[in-house]
Amino acid sequence: MNIRIGNGYDIHRLVSDRPLILGGVKIEHSLGLLGHSDADVLTHAIMDALLGALSLGDIGLYFPPSDPQWQGADSLVLLEQVHQLVQARGWQIGNIDSVIVAERPKLKPYIQAMRDRLAQKLQLEPEQIGIKATTNEKLGPTGREEGIAAYAVTLLHKVS
Repeated sequence: MNIRIGNGYDIHRLVSDRPLILGGVKIEHSLGLLGHSDADVLTHAIMDALLGALSLGDIGLYFPPSDPQWQGADSLVLLEQVHQLVQARGWQIGNIDSVIVAERPKLKPYIQAMRDRLAQKLQLEPEQIGIKATTNEKLGPTGREEGIAAYAVTLLHKVS
């Protein structure tokens, strides 16, 4: 098989006194995401999609929250490590598509910066990374602004 598809999902609780980081970009907001690392749900969902495409488990296997070395970790650094696993197995990213689910803040002004940061870390063109933002229409935990979630799918192809 010369192509693989993977999907990923992550959600983190919104809290005060934490920065809001999505796709490696600091977002102006009164709340941030709670997590062992920087809690970047978009980057975490992308990492899980990449790992899932190659049946390599999930990010908890490689960066367990019980391990103090990942406390406060920059998720883009973790993403680079996952990308190295993909490349070491002879695969290359074709594209990534993702959705961030958040009632607030409005994310449209930040999307291009997120695409640029992720593309830089993954050695891709920004056009290979799709990022959309939507609300949950006030339904569920994201709709009640208790957290932010992200979904991602990726296409990998075997390097000849």
